[in-house]
Amino acid sequence: MLLILGVWLAILPYLGFPYSWKDTLTTISGLILICFSYILYQDYKRAENQEKTFDNFRENSDFSEHQNQNTEVLSTESAEITEEQI
Repeated sequence: MLLILGVWLAILPYLGFPYSWKDTLTTISGLILICFSYILYQDYKRAENQEKTFDNFRENSDFSEHQNQNTEVLSTESAEITEEQI
């Protein structure tokens, strides 16, 4: 789209429009070009920020399996300790 607007602005002076039309068309085309450029800049910045965010941590699948076994071991150890203290 920006390329088309650039070509339009480049050939606009040579199309034979009256000066009042040429001034108006040039101004409107320039404003549209500025708007499209700003929108593309914002999209680029959003994409750049999204690419930089990534996860460094991945939870091990064994963690959930061994967690239940560890809690059983801890509960039996705590039961043994309380029996020895009595």
